[in-house]
Amino acid sequence: MTSNEIRQAFIDFFVQRHGHAFVPSSPVVPHDDPTLLFANAGMNQFKPYFLGLAKPSHARVANSQKCIRAGGKHNDLDDVGRSRRHHTFFEMLGNWSFGDYFKAGAIEMAWELLTEHWKLDPKRLHVTVYAGNPADGVPADDEAAELWEKIAGLPRSHIHRFVEDNFWEMGETGPCGPCTEIFIDRTPNADGGPQVNGSDPRVMEIWNLVFIQYNRDAHRKLTPLPAQHVDTGMGLERICQVLQGKADNYSTDLFTPLFKAIGEMSGTTYGGAFPDTPVNQAGGSADLSRDIAYRVIADHVRCLTFALTDGAIASNEGRGYVLRRILRRAVRFGRQYLGFREAFLHELSGVVVKSMGDAFPELKANPAAVAQQIRDEEESFSRTLDRGLELFAAAAQEAETAKSDRPTISAEHAFKLHDTYGFPIDLTEVIAREKNLAVDIDGYNRLMEEAKEKARRGGKTTQQHLSQLPPHAIKQLDTLKVGHTDDHYKYSAKPLRATITAIWNGKILQQEAISGENDQIAVITDKTNFYSQMGGQVGDVGVIESDNHGVFEVQETHMVSGRVLHIGFLRSGQLHVGHVATLQLDERRTSTQRNHTSTHLTNWALREVLGEHVEQKGSLVDSDKFRFDFLQPQPLTIDALERIEQLVRYLVQRNLPVHTGEVDLEKGREIYGLRAVFGEKYPPTVRVVSIGAEIPALLARPDDREWHNYSIEFCGGTHVAGTGEIEDVVILAEESVSKGIRRVAGATGETARAARMQADAISRLIKESQSAPLAQIDALLSALQQSLKEAVLPVTTRRRANETIARLLDIKKAESRKSAAKDRSLSPDQIKTIIGEGQVVGSSVLIVSHLGDGDNQMLRDAGEALRKAADRQSLAILLAAKSQDVDKNGDLQEPKINFLAMVSDDLTGKLRAGDWVKQVAQIADGAGGGRPQMAMAGGKNVAAADEALAHGREMAARSLSGQ
Repeated sequence: MTSNEIRQAFIDFFVQRHGHAFVPSSPVVPHDDPTLLFANAGMNQFKPYFLGLAKPSHARVANSQKCIRAGGKHNDLDDVGRSRRHHTFFEMLGNWSFGDYFKAGAIEMAWELLTEHWKLDPKRLHVTVYAGNPADGVPADDEAAELWEKIAGLPRSHIHRFVEDNFWEMGETGPCGPCTEIFIDRTPNADGGPQVNGSDPRVMEIWNLVFIQYNRDAHRKLTPLPAQHVDTGMGLERICQVLQGKADNYSTDLFTPLFKAIGEMSGTTYGGAFPDTPVNQAGGSADLSRDIAYRVIADHVRCLTFALTDGAIASNEGRGYVLRRILRRAVRFGRQYLGFREAFLHELSGVVVKSMGDAFPELKANPAAVAQQIRDEEESFSRTLDRGLELFAAAAQEAETAKSDRPTISAEHAFKLHDTYGFPIDLTEVIAREKNLAVDIDGYNRLMEEAKEKARRGGKTTQQHLSQLPPHAIKQLDTLKVGHTDDHYKYSAKPLRATITAIWNGKILQQEAISGENDQIAVITDKTNFYSQMGGQVGDVGVIESDNHGVFEVQETHMVSGRVLHIGFLRSGQLHVGHVATLQLDERRTSTQRNHTSTHLTNWALREVLGEHVEQKGSLVDSDKFRFDFLQPQPLTIDALERIEQLVRYLVQRNLPVHTGEVDLEKGREIYGLRAVFGEKYPPTVRVVSIGAEIPALLARPDDREWHNYSIEFCGGTHVAGTGEIEDVVILAEESVSKGIRRVAGATGETARAARMQADAISRLIKESQSAPLAQIDALLSALQQSLKEAVLPVTTRRRANETIARLLDIKKAESRKSAAKDRSLSPDQIKTIIGEGQVVGSSVLIVSHLGDGDNQMLRDAGEALRKAADRQSLAILLAAKSQDVDKNGDLQEPKINFLAMVSDDLTGKLRAGDWVKQVAQIADGAGGGRPQMAMAGGKNVAAADEALAHGREMAARSLSGQ
């Protein structure tokens, strides 16, 4: 069976034979779960169902989930290449039950698939069950052990008990529970039972059945979930190894196309060698190193291709940093062991797309963009790798100059080489041995463990807050028959009458609240006109006033498990469950709506000006501003920003109607030009917001290219009725968020109009500066600089003002240089005096002098004048001058001391100008250097100038006299 056939057979077994619904894999980048770096298990997308935060559309589902384990709690990165079955990217075949079947059903179906459909020998199958942990209060899973005996007829010698290996948790917090793992024993005599959970690769886990019963909170406490669930995971790579009769995952057809391409590109041949040593140790022959490199590259390019396709970006933090490490590891293995010198990894991403694109069509959406991202990172790392070699050379020099019996590369240097430049410790040791150096391995391991501990903490952990309802609270709400909040009124700003159904204080549900007795609380009502924070739009604020005169100020609004939480303070009176109240929105809703509609217009305009590659990566909308993050490799020019703003303003001036409507998700996706947030989970029925085009027309002609001219998006937020209500729009900022992601921020309404008025005033100053005489430059500079500090301005005006300031500063500096050249050039008398004070050393003349104030050009001119006037063939000159520059804002910087050294050709064998001035500058906390005949340096310690010159005089005198 091929891997595609195995994947499909698994899905068909559960869908066709056991009534499961097929659910496509979620993106490997969990955009909606900050506690995870990557989707590391099939259950990630179903976490809300386990916690009771959402109700599934099907009670039992199955799929093949894309997973990455290369950071956080589950991290297999260091094993990849040496292990026969570990990967950064893998597929997890799984079946799930949400409150439907439990342990018996899961075990029955698993045994049926393995032994009846795939014909695995029952005598070679072993299972493990949970041994119990009194510290957590979770008993041994005797039930699962008994079911294996009853259903599968497994002898007790094939049922093994463990603690840590049989309690599954997806992260530091979240749904969890005991599990039972299925192992296959492929030893010759089927006597590998003692190696279950051991190191023998022939005894391998192939399936894990997890019984989700608990939730782990941030304090590590376990609480029972509202219902019991099943979550199973079978690695496709491992079951392919078994069913295809291979000795390791990398021999399956999931990897052979990549190995073929790597061989053709490198001119080498894969041999299939694995280390006999434990997987976390280095060692082996050149052939072994070559084969490890094949596996590392093949695994890592799969990981990168899927992660980048699903919206990740290589960067210096979080999941982006993990991806950067993975890419650099692959590139280094390719360069070190396969002889690659040019970028190669990006070409292999095409092989991944070709071999796996049918199973995961998203790979075919924009493969060129993914390949380009990989290539950019490769080329950048090539430069970094060269820099790493320079760092090693510096570390080696430091080790060699230290007073030690055995020169040693420090732990800090070794770790930096690994962490920043991708050098593994074994490579550092190899290079060190070549130079007869040791490496501080113990210190390195300590730093590595600290880094791993940070990685184990993975993504962000969330603290308990009023905006969260833990499983026990949700269960209590269900018991009390507190239904979901009807929030369809949120699209109207009119006051609403509603009944208080629950009051939550962050710990327990209470029946009443009295002013002065409570901290912040959350009020739940049967219906609401408040918009709950979601989709980048902040929640509404306002007031809930009960009929018995309780006044509750709403400061935040969130939805959890279908209930809207109005969070705030009871300012006066009382609130009681069952009382009727009036819900009144704050006027800020109007501004928020203007800003939200403006993000849609901006999204459309960005695509029009920059191209189809623009893809939303985040947004924030509140009453003060709007912010929009998008995929864009380069900064936006002033011209591009002006065109974008002009397009948005044009649509505002046209006062286009804003249409909304609920549509079927798949029909909505068919609308040409419709924008959706990549990775966002949308319900079967979605809300479409269309600016200018009516919803029925969109559905009637979904493939009409005319729709490209309209802003059409999936969106559940609140909007204006017509774009004219926005009044005006300005883009206030454009900046980088991370590599490949840009951000624009803007404002609307009165804020936009005020910004435009201030922009007009600054534009007049800019125009005035074009022909201003020198006498007015200082006044214009001051006016522009002060305006930029105080004004809220369009980003285009601010950039043009900064360009004008830079130009005026250049004019000012040029005039200052001209004036300084006139004022500070040496007079004939000064030249004669300085030469007369020169020191004769043998047949040479040594001139050392502090010239007072002056810049580098003044020093060069003075040195040349002295050289000509001295009329001596053998001459050494050392000069100093103090200078004080002006920064881009026109402010004076700290003064510094500048040095110039000049040495005639016949003396450079005794005294080199570059070495001379370098040592002089060090006395003044500076650095510099240059050619043997002429060199310059600078220092920060102006007060040490005379001492530095004295040192330079002594140094030159010794060198020239041959001492």
